[in-house]
Amino acid sequence: MPTDRHIVLFDLFGVIARHQRPGALARMAARCHAPTDAFTTAYWACRPPYDAGRQSAPEYWTAVLRSLSVDADADAGTIEELRLADIDSWSRVDNRMVAYAQSLRAVTEVALLSNIPSDHADAFLAAQPWLHTLDHVAFSGKIKAAKPSPAAFHHCAIAMRAAPADFLFVDDREENVRAAQAVGMNGHLFTARDELAAAIDTWLPTRRPTLK
Repeated sequence: MPTDRHIVLFDLFGVIARHQRPGALARMAARCHAPTDAFTTAYWACRPPYDAGRQSAPEYWTAVLRSLSVDADADAGTIEELRLADIDSWSRVDNRMVAYAQSLRAVTEVALLSNIPSDHADAFLAAQPWLHTLDHVAFSGKIKAAKPSPAAFHHCAIAMRAAPADFLFVDDREENVRAAQAVGMNGHLFTARDELAAAIDTWLPTRRPTLK
């Protein structure tokens, strides 16, 4: 049962933060002397345990390099270079969306749920102080559960002492929105800020802040 609270639960990448920098995977592949296509396949295939906090960064990058037949055991320097390049590649935010998310806190609770490795999360928290102003922040690498697993959404409900129906979950991936809806949350597939603002205006019982 809802508790008459209204919590906008944002995804991070593709909504408030930018997707990975163009060309980043090609540059990391070149550092490994590997074809970009092969590197990209290994990068994503090995990612789920890293995102969900079941692997450390060195374990993840060792798995990537081994899948490319690159000996990583004796090259901690390469792994650290790749780790830092990877963090940098996901470091950009959409400042207008940051401002909009912050403006919502005048009229409702605002939280964030992101699939992001633990070391990436630490870097984001250090670089983006606005994250500390939100009502709750859940990073998959910290909570040991990644979307679209129901456990990720249940974590937010439990941590905020709220019912799933109290949330409007906003994500740019349809599978994640559907997963949130399956646990009882409201969902919005993000495509643009104006469309999101209209959806929130309809969902909230109070007047929305004006877009700038």
